[in-house]
Amino acid sequence: MRTGQKLSPKGRVSLIDTQAAAERATQRGRGAVSNQTGRFEKETRFAFDDGWDTIEQDAARIETLVMPETARTVITFNRSPDISFDRTINPYRGCEHGCIYCFARPSHAFHGLSAGLDFESRLFYKTNAIRQLEWELSRPSYVCRPIALGMNTDAYQPIERTYKMTRQVLEVLAAHNHPVSLLTKSALIQRDIDLLAPMAEKGLVRAGVSITTLDRALSRKMEPRAATPQRRLETVRALSEAGIPVTVMTAPVIPALNDHEIEALLEAAAAHGAGGAGYVLLRLPYEIKDLFHEWLVQHVPDRAAKVINTMRDMRGGKDYDAQWGERMRGRGPVADLIAKRFARATKRLGLGNPRPSLRTDLFAPPVQKGGQMALDL
Repeated sequence: MRTGQKLSPKGRVSLIDTQAAAERATQRGRGAVSNQTGRFEKETRFAFDDGWDTIEQDAARIETLVMPETARTVITFNRSPDISFDRTINPYRGCEHGCIYCFARPSHAFHGLSAGLDFESRLFYKTNAIRQLEWELSRPSYVCRPIALGMNTDAYQPIERTYKMTRQVLEVLAAHNHPVSLLTKSALIQRDIDLLAPMAEKGLVRAGVSITTLDRALSRKMEPRAATPQRRLETVRALSEAGIPVTVMTAPVIPALNDHEIEALLEAAAAHGAGGAGYVLLRLPYEIKDLFHEWLVQHVPDRAAKVINTMRDMRGGKDYDAQWGERMRGRGPVADLIAKRFARATKRLGLGNPRPSLRTDLFAPPVQKGGQMALDL
């Protein structure tokens, strides 16, 4: 059994089983209930009452700590066959939005941090991102293709208001006519419409807004520091009215929790000007499965076992299956029904059109003095 795991990794669970995974939540405004030890650590820490009854005292309030880091590369390439882009830029590591379902949480374990509360409170920004980006774009071997901005952690999370790393990256891409796609659950993207609208006129940008639920109370529990559902719909309208192609991602779809909202959410998206829509089934790799189980018991205890069992039915009896072609959609009757409902709704609402292609022929690489970047001495 993996470090910190509280439920059997396979098979069906009961209400009694899920109650055993409960943790006492003491941090308001955070998504994760606990701060489980990362999977690469040699030691695992558990809360233990030594007889002084201090275990029942509330933990100190967790403050967000933002730390600088120097990136060796800024553009990250991938060869995943089931996603539509081959390169990304992530100005930040960790994400203060605190979405309990975030597939990026396990990445914090590579740095000796927890995928739980650490992920949403111990954040990093790349101090050399702009200089490094210009150098990478200027390399003779670089071939221009659309860059997906903020696909691991949200490029418009709250600290972007202070550090403006995402805006600086966009300024570089705009200056050199480099195509870019964005996906966010923040209304802060509206700040950059002055950059995005001219790029859209050239066919260089498309945006996506992730909307998990229309239920404000559920959203507050699942994604505590993200924009409210209504603010995200207003963002869709603002982007659309500015001429920026915008897609709504109904993600993640969680059976027995928010899957009943698919049609209503797509109708709201279409009414606010979205041109397309997509969805992803809940993914629970590595530490996320345990964090999500804790969250279910804390916030929806009456449905915890049903959600877990239904997800496992869609993942071959396991919490997660990373197989290409299935990790985003699942399999089985429930997965097939979700796919059919989504396809019918998008067709009815005119949201089934393919996303517009982005131009690469306008790209003009940065020119460095002497053919190489000047160093700051």
